[in-house]
Amino acid sequence: MDSARTGETDVGTGGACEASPSSRRGLSFGGAVGVLVLVWLSLTPSLLPRGPLFQGVVTGAAAVVGYGLGVAVAALLGWMLQRRIGAAPNAVRWGLAVVAVAGTSVVLLWYSEWQSELRALMGVDALPWYAYPIIVVVSVVAFAVLLAAARGCSAAARWVGRQLGRVLPARIAAVLGGVVVALVLVAAVNGVVAEVAMSALNQTFKAVNEQSPEDTSEPVLTTRSGGPGSLVSWDSLGRQGRIFVSNGPTAAELATFSGRTAPEPVRVYTGLDSADDVRAEADLAVAELRRTGGFDRAVLGVATTTGTGWINESTASALEYLANGDSALVSMQYSYLPSWISFIVDQERARQAGQALFEAVHAVWDTLPADQRPKLVVFGESLGSFGGEAAFASVQDMAARTDGVLFVGPTATNPVWRDATARRDPGSPQTLPIYRDGHTVRFIAGAADLARPATPWPSPRVVYLQHASDPITWWTPQLLFQKPDWLDEERGEDVLPSTRWIPLVTFLQVSADMAVSVDVPDGHGHAFHAALADAWAAILAPPDWTPADTERLRGILRDER
Repeated sequence: MDSARTGETDVGTGGACEASPSSRRGLSFGGAVGVLVLVWLSLTPSLLPRGPLFQGVVTGAAAVVGYGLGVAVAALLGWMLQRRIGAAPNAVRWGLAVVAVAGTSVVLLWYSEWQSELRALMGVDALPWYAYPIIVVVSVVAFAVLLAAARGCSAAARWVGRQLGRVLPARIAAVLGGVVVALVLVAAVNGVVAEVAMSALNQTFKAVNEQSPEDTSEPVLTTRSGGPGSLVSWDSLGRQGRIFVSNGPTAAELATFSGRTAPEPVRVYTGLDSADDVRAEADLAVAELRRTGGFDRAVLGVATTTGTGWINESTASALEYLANGDSALVSMQYSYLPSWISFIVDQERARQAGQALFEAVHAVWDTLPADQRPKLVVFGESLGSFGGEAAFASVQDMAARTDGVLFVGPTATNPVWRDATARRDPGSPQTLPIYRDGHTVRFIAGAADLARPATPWPSPRVVYLQHASDPITWWTPQLLFQKPDWLDEERGEDVLPSTRWIPLVTFLQVSADMAVSVDVPDGHGHAFHAALADAWAAILAPPDWTPADTERLRGILRDER
């Protein structure tokens, strides 16, 4: 059939929507408009102050999204009008250039203002003047790289479509070409690329795991794993395990703080190289607790780590100060990967580790006479809170099987946290929900929130410590196309009122915020230190503890950071 008469070839291979070779080498007008709009939107406020590098990456990625949307809109218009949309006249292009320069200058001025406002709110230094040219350069580079990758995929899809067009109708061939390339990319990423990448990551971080910081040394105390009589070797603890057992307040420091004699705290830890699997590790950790007399202490804390095995030292030492050293802490490593990588690829292992460790400890603790058991508390931060939750079906289950729980900086994937937040009492915000009148669990950003609501709070107590500005807590894939409650309600105390949800853009912004979530002062983002004293004081409630003691401990935790 005559293709000129039917228009089959033009439409099937692009026709009205296909850019000319010259426009493919440069930027199409529709794509340029999309770039401009998304670049402006990417400079709007988000949760944390953004440095020039990450702002440049966000803006470059947003520009590519904008280009794709602009090209798609132009193609749709061409299809609807049944004609090719040619290049824009020079006058229009010059007009767009003027708008781009003027509009971008205004938006950058606004960017500077909200950055200054947010940095002042969080006590962060203002951006230097040279940050702005860096943003521009990084944005252009990121845009060029990502656009080149996208065009490479598009070219591959067109080539496959042309080959299929020899035996299939042109339109069907064009669609199948895109589908085939997409499937190949997905298969490659999920298969060969993922396998090679994971292998390389594991080897890289395994090497890091074998290193020891200069300020760590093999314990000389029998109350520490890796020390004299330990069932696990010093080398098997891993980098973070060695840091954990090497740190913490000494008996002398605890006695100075309390004015009373204090025993050396027990710290038990098992590394990935300590046992063959997660359950064997948990059993070994329990055996270490028996050896060190951990079950004979007044307080027994079960901690789930982040990916590499990290435990926030402020959380651990705060508990030991409150217990005056009459405490035992136990934890185990389950991955070599940093928390953010484990969060993406290894959540199941975190869940298994948290569940295995708690159940192994609880099984022994439950056999002890009720009047001789230590207080059993559970804690974890970030991915550690996700793993720690795995042992429990609900907040009520936590209260039934422990004497207290502290989860810090929870992730949006935490099932118990997510359920309690979704079923919060009417009128309470997502950033600081109230659940069942605060009878068992309280969500706090600081000490004052422990008294919220003003209702009785019997023990056992569960506390979630979280910040409105923490991207680890608020990042979800749904940010792409769904407005979250925390941006539909009154903003949290350290989130600017001007922060708005923008489809696609907010997802990119919060994703970038995650990379710098700990690079902010205590009390913001994913930085938790001083408020841990208040949280543990509420959970453990020692009879002789005073608000003045809490304030002194807050000072110690701030200094330790």
